[in-house]
Amino acid sequence: MAQTTPGAVTPEPPDQVRNRIDVGYVAGEAYTAYVRGHRLLVDQPSEAGGDDTAPTPTELFAASLATCVAFYAGRYLTRHGLDRTGLRVRAEFAMATDRPARVAAIRVAVTPPPGLPEQRRAAMLAVASHCTVHNTLHQPPEIGIELEP
Repeated sequence: MAQTTPGAVTPEPPDQVRNRIDVGYVAGEAYTAYVRGHRLLVDQPSEAGGDDTAPTPTELFAASLATCVAFYAGRYLTRHGLDRTGLRVRAEFAMATDRPARVAAIRVAVTPPPGLPEQRRAAMLAVASHCTVHNTLHQPPEIGIELEP
């Protein structure tokens, strides 16, 4: 295992479950993340020194939760033969006012499609609430950050 700081150890997941994201500097405060052949740009708003050309990493963090909830809700609808048209998810987040810098709260609101029967609402919410990103936030992974040679 690689050392991060004295006494800290970088967790190494089994190779069969490892996924990779590579990030490179673009310009100013912008970076590009490469994920399975896809490119995602991140930047900072102008008041934080960026050019506001893309979402911030923190916004993408909240977006990953919202899109994961939407995916699970959508799968629930399809599994039960219901149309996904009109399904919407909104995430709102607040930053902590103390240190360390972090997201203090996230609120996710799911708007089901108009045709969702009343008796299916609770089950759809239960499925959506157990998406991979939400589960990960409730059982955080070990995180190791290291400086390569």
